[in-house]
Amino acid sequence: MELSRRDIRTDVRDLGGLLGEVLRAQTSDSTFDAVESLRTEAIENRERGGHDHEDLRALCADLDDEDGLAVARAFTTYFELVNLAEERDRIRALREQSQAGRPDDGLEAAIEELAAADPETLQRAFEDVLVEPTFTAHPTEARRKTVKSQLRSVADELETLDQQLLTSKEQRQHEEELAATVTSLWQTRQVRQRRPEPFDEALNVQWHLEHVLFDVVGEVYREFEHALDDGLDASLDVPKLLEFRSWAGSDRDGNPYVTREVTERTLDRQRRVVLEKYLAAVDDLVDVVSHDGSRLSHTDRFADQLDANRERFPAAADRAADEYDGEPYRQQVALLTERLDRVTDPRDGGYATPDEFRAELAGLAEDLRANGADEVARLHVDPLVRQVETFGFTLASLDLRDHREKHTHAISAVLDRHGTDYAGMTESERVAFLTDAITQSSPILDLTDTDALGDEAARVLERFDALADWHREFGVDAIDTYCISMCEEPSHVLEVLFLADQAGVVDLPETCNLDVVPLLETEAALSEARRIMGTLFENEGYAAALAARGDTQEVMLGYSDSNKENGYLAARWSLYRNQKRLAAICEDYGVDLRLFHGRGGSVSRGGGRMNDALLALPNESVTGQVKFTEQGETIAEKYANPTIAERELEQMLNAQLRARVNAIETPTEPVDDEWLAAMETAADAARDAYRDLLEREGFVSYFEHATPITVIEDLNLGSRPASRSGDRSIEDLRAIPWVFSWTQSRCIVPGWYSLATGLDAYLDDGGDVETLQEMYESWPFFRTVLGNAALALARTDMAVAREYADLAPDSLRERFFPEIEAEYERAVDLVTTVAGTDELPIPGWLAESLDRRNPYVDPLHHLQMQLLATDDRSSVEERSLRLAVKGIAAGMQNTG
Repeated sequence: MELSRRDIRTDVRDLGGLLGEVLRAQTSDSTFDAVESLRTEAIENRERGGHDHEDLRALCADLDDEDGLAVARAFTTYFELVNLAEERDRIRALREQSQAGRPDDGLEAAIEELAAADPETLQRAFEDVLVEPTFTAHPTEARRKTVKSQLRSVADELETLDQQLLTSKEQRQHEEELAATVTSLWQTRQVRQRRPEPFDEALNVQWHLEHVLFDVVGEVYREFEHALDDGLDASLDVPKLLEFRSWAGSDRDGNPYVTREVTERTLDRQRRVVLEKYLAAVDDLVDVVSHDGSRLSHTDRFADQLDANRERFPAAADRAADEYDGEPYRQQVALLTERLDRVTDPRDGGYATPDEFRAELAGLAEDLRANGADEVARLHVDPLVRQVETFGFTLASLDLRDHREKHTHAISAVLDRHGTDYAGMTESERVAFLTDAITQSSPILDLTDTDALGDEAARVLERFDALADWHREFGVDAIDTYCISMCEEPSHVLEVLFLADQAGVVDLPETCNLDVVPLLETEAALSEARRIMGTLFENEGYAAALAARGDTQEVMLGYSDSNKENGYLAARWSLYRNQKRLAAICEDYGVDLRLFHGRGGSVSRGGGRMNDALLALPNESVTGQVKFTEQGETIAEKYANPTIAERELEQMLNAQLRARVNAIETPTEPVDDEWLAAMETAADAARDAYRDLLEREGFVSYFEHATPITVIEDLNLGSRPASRSGDRSIEDLRAIPWVFSWTQSRCIVPGWYSLATGLDAYLDDGGDVETLQEMYESWPFFRTVLGNAALALARTDMAVAREYADLAPDSLRERFFPEIEAEYERAVDLVTTVAGTDELPIPGWLAESLDRRNPYVDPLHHLQMQLLATDDRSSVEERSLRLAVKGIAAGMQNTG
């Protein structure tokens, strides 16, 4: 009997067939026929070119309320299932690559490429590199937790059918389980009744850390060490390369629901989760290290550690000696368990830090190797050492974040009670005042005295007071970073340092237990980076804080708001230039730079392949340490399946290690001056064109009519409000619903608008296509910019977008849509010309996926448009509309 060889066609056919059977059984024949008619017409229309939507419009118009809801549910469920089929197909491809011996962009490929570097350079790169995915709670995950759980059950059944040798009976049983799960999925409410609470979002992030990444990390290191052994002659040490961080439960920017209690619950649960994981791992270890003590010769390190634990816990040591007579490894593991049990216990003897636990595990591994049990150490102890190194006692360190106005307001309010007019000070006066306060030996404020303060100011003071408590309870590493949104002045950074100083978290010059991270996201802030950072580096108080943190400055770059402000091309160019600028500033002051890339899932918000993005960074900015946000649906796409999660981490390490070696060998990226000038010309023109569109009279109204923004704002995607103040303006709207709305209408303006205008400006200024083609071929930055734009252009469908534009009044439609359409067509022409391709340069799998999905998205688009045009929607129609939004998001595999 041979293993089954399923493929994506089989999975899609079987899942689609199951859904059809469920639809027929759970609804009426007329409903089933309505869905089938729409499906058939959509396929035929796409086969005709996809330009004539009249019949689809008519079929949707004939639906009654209940059939409309069934149509929305059917196509939404279909896409949820197709997404699983594509995930399974990706796993098949990864297994085939692994069997072939060299996955693309994997660790083996990285070592092969880096083998030419000298060992000293490689060791330096290993020691420099630290990749820090940072999970956020940004509201781009459209699915309910219950729905995701059922989809994971479907995925598990697909895996069983795909990878296990089954008898006919077993195959039938699993197919029946699959059918039952699809039935449950159909009968489960898809749309949330309420917004998720912040702790719900923290639990979502923790699930991926607890159930996938905790186990995957050890495998990644093991594969890396295998690749080193096979690919290099030199013996190199592999230090810590990965760390995970989170904003879920701690990010307060624009979210008043993230309270002290939420953060404390998050910290407490994360510690409990990771300690339980260690206890389970140590319990498994007992079964493995059953070595006969009479045949062992112990290292001094292990003997000393065992003796210390026996002295620390004499009663526990006696019990271990009785239970594991003559088995010293098992006795030590029993005592490790005792110490882990006491980490959160008032009794003495628990590990004070994860480094203590790691040291005892390392001592055990060393002793095993000294006694000829290298394989036991490598397979059973080393992965646990790596887990402790990566997750500590925190699972994921939290970053605090809030808007800079909140800190300024709080300080102004509290100082006003002391007769100090902070609000009336100039910037230089504020810097001088804050510096003097920070460098004083005693605090000048009582953060617990919040009487007569407004709620907002009180919350800020209470947060910093709580931070000191969190450090005492959970350790400094649990929550050691504070990010300042919309940071535009040096005082905005010093305000946070001042509040931390008043709380006792900072006590200069000896102690600074907080990294203060400016988030530079506006063009004004980015252009003023040298003034902002230079002022800080020259400031007595801040320089002392920086020295206490090892002279490493983290700076966050905001991709989303930069794009919303400037447009795709200008934003990408601004970020590139300012990364080089920040690197130069830090080098001038002898400070190490760590960039934190605030990326979203969509191209317009910094999305795209992470390994391509890392390799496209300017050499000057590649210091080794790098942080980037992971959010919304991309967290599930990357980290819900262990095989895919391992692949993602390997690709990140591949890219960052290669980029760091390249930066060591070539510290300044060699870029032709003509290319830089071309980008300056193109970016300036692109920014002007983009701003002209957004600032033109009537644009906000057109946006409201031609996209489902009003529905998206009420979708309960996340705990955070969709806009910062509730005003109806593009500036006030958050970047996620801005992008989500355009994606729904298949007119992904944020991903390519004004790109063509910018490139045409360069060509009109005497440039030539050949130079652009050279840039595309030889400059990773430019190639990635055009490649990511191609992804957004490929997901755009102007025939569908034209239908949405018809929802706007004729005057607005004619004012905006023809210009948007012309920009799109010219962008497609330029991107294909520069790339030297007949079609948009997108991966083959994406082209196949879009071909497979487009016909099935069309009915949802038309149902959505029909409902958007209905003034007095019934409750059933409201449900259908919301479900259509979710279905299109699933079909496009993208929200915001």
